[in-house]
Amino acid sequence: MLNKFSDTIYYLPNKDDNERPTLGLVCGDQYSLIIDSGNSTQHAKDFLREIEKLNVPPIKYMVITHAHWDHILGMNEFDAIVITNSLTSEKIKEWNSYSYDDISLQNNVDNNQISTMCMKIIQTDMPNRDNCMLKSPEIVFENTLTIDLGNKVCIIEKINSTHTDDSTIIYIPNEKFIFLGDCAYGTTTNSLFHYKQSMLLSMIKDIQKYDAEMFLLGHESICDLKEMNIYWEELSASSEAVKSPSLENALEFFRVENNREPNENELFFIKAFVNDHVIQK
Repeated sequence: MLNKFSDTIYYLPNKDDNERPTLGLVCGDQYSLIIDSGNSTQHAKDFLREIEKLNVPPIKYMVITHAHWDHILGMNEFDAIVITNSLTSEKIKEWNSYSYDDISLQNNVDNNQISTMCMKIIQTDMPNRDNCMLKSPEIVFENTLTIDLGNKVCIIEKINSTHTDDSTIIYIPNEKFIFLGDCAYGTTTNSLFHYKQSMLLSMIKDIQKYDAEMFLLGHESICDLKEMNIYWEELSASSEAVKSPSLENALEFFRVENNREPNENELFFIKAFVNDHVIQK
């Protein structure tokens, strides 16, 4: 079921148990735009089924926030102009070099090209995959792009990110609403979960320059400005404490600088930034 933020913004909530991210819908007077395509053909079909229950303008555009499998594998179910930044476009080409039969999927898992969960979702939710080729983006931008849906402007921007190097956000000015995709999350490298520390401050700056009051992340419910600022503050304080791959030194620095123990979120972030130092070394 779609959640309604306003008369022009809706979203299909994430489902963590089967790696389904949040999918967005923005409606103008003439056209509608969707944000991310889902983790499979079944996810995309479920989204379209819910959209059909609404009286909204036809879907013309689809923006992909980044090229992780759970955001792109439903692309072919939509009759829409696909919009990506140039790096996401290149990564989609990589996905089109894969084969999707069971043997190939297992080989891709064994070679760490896809996750076991990705393989399972493809096998269960994409039954017709003998010749699976994702759509090529029809609009590819470098930095920013503005789309007018008819009295509804969408500002699309590639930003720095702690999650992936091809992150795109979508800002709706007259709603003061931002779709963030997964940009503000960490990532996993060599089995270590980490936040890309070098990208943190520039990412926060890229997002905070917009006059936004509501934020929707790819695997969360909507956050208001107060909640988002707490998230940035906890991330920033945790990052400032980490100067080396030493968790002990980071915790001691945090205690001295903040005159308290880190809370549960901050401890999680500190460990992730320490892991980033381990990976960099």
